[in-house]
Amino acid sequence: MKKNKLAIAIFISLAASIVIGVLLQGQNEKAEIFLPLGTIYVNLIKMIMVPLVFSSLVVGISSITDMKKIGEMGVITIVYFMFTTALAVMIGLGLSNIFKPGTGVAIGNQIYEAKEFPSVTDSIVGIFPSNILEALLSANMLQIIFIAVVMGIAIVKIAPKGDRLRGIIEELFDVMSIITKGVMVLAPIGGLGLMIPTVAANGISVLVPLAKLILVFYLAVMIQIGVIYTVSLNCFADFRLKEFYKAMLPAQVIAFVSCSSAAALPVSMQRMQEKLKISKEVSSFVLPLGATINMDGNALYQGIVALFIAQAYGIEMTVSMQIMIVLTGTLASIGAAGIPGAGMIVLSTVLMSVGLPVDGIALVAGIDRILDMGRTLTNITGDAVTTCIVEKKLSKGGRKHSVDLMEE
Repeated sequence: MKKNKLAIAIFISLAASIVIGVLLQGQNEKAEIFLPLGTIYVNLIKMIMVPLVFSSLVVGISSITDMKKIGEMGVITIVYFMFTTALAVMIGLGLSNIFKPGTGVAIGNQIYEAKEFPSVTDSIVGIFPSNILEALLSANMLQIIFIAVVMGIAIVKIAPKGDRLRGIIEELFDVMSIITKGVMVLAPIGGLGLMIPTVAANGISVLVPLAKLILVFYLAVMIQIGVIYTVSLNCFADFRLKEFYKAMLPAQVIAFVSCSSAAALPVSMQRMQEKLKISKEVSSFVLPLGATINMDGNALYQGIVALFIAQAYGIEMTVSMQIMIVLTGTLASIGAAGIPGAGMIVLSTVLMSVGLPVDGIALVAGIDRILDMGRTLTNITGDAVTTCIVEKKLSKGGRKHSVDLMEE
């Protein structure tokens, strides 16, 4: 098998950015010279995200003649999302109980202003757009998914008259796929531009006081990805682990350095469709939905940080309080879908549900970027694993997927 040149280039870029960032610690102005490279790359990713997701989902849904399959796909996706989210909260709580990262942390005069959590009614109403163009222009992913699913079903209903429109949208998807491949080539440069300022800004003085929290969090990330997702792939999907993780590597790196599931979404779709041979109807439905509502990384964070804050304030957490954190964290992650800053809003809700001081969030504000990298990496990996599981469940007879991991 030929070497994966893009993956090697990304690793070299990450290593170089860490070295340069360390050398530029305390010199943020110099480090930020590299930031435009990262900003341009993320902007290019966001530019292709909406047309790629929309066209892929319309083409995928319109190719399904059995409407029951769409409902089945939705049920499997939501159930697995909620299961792994709840499991992630429990992993976070378990590790915090074992390692106690908040013990001995200086509190100081911390103030954090919590944002209001949206009502269930507002969350549901927010799925339905009042204006198609506004939904597309604002990149509201839940509304875009709704529009694309409705349009895809409508095309099936008026077949064969809808074949011409479907053909046009499929051509748009093909064009966006080519553009995505071109943008992916810039991943090493974009990663360099994003990572150098991050490493330079988060020096030793910021990291050392909360080093235990960072280590516990990334241990949780490794367990979620290395154990939960790996077991899921082995038990529920016919995908070889080595090929899966190699195919997803570029998307994982982009998610890690950009802290944006949306930025990694086009690359995830392209890699899963072309390298792992996932069908368009599955990948174009599960991945955008996951990027919006599947928050396993955030769930790990909520479980760990909730107990971290309790330990820092000397508050004893009972079993019933921790069960409440699991329930609130799982349901709130789904309820906050598509809301800017959802991670902090959900964490505030979790803390308030068990009477913990919301001001404690300020304790971790200085390292939020470091933790956000792991959160986003976990989120998009979970989306990809779920996509593989749904693909297997909807396909007749399990089969080992042949993958194309030849040179980029």
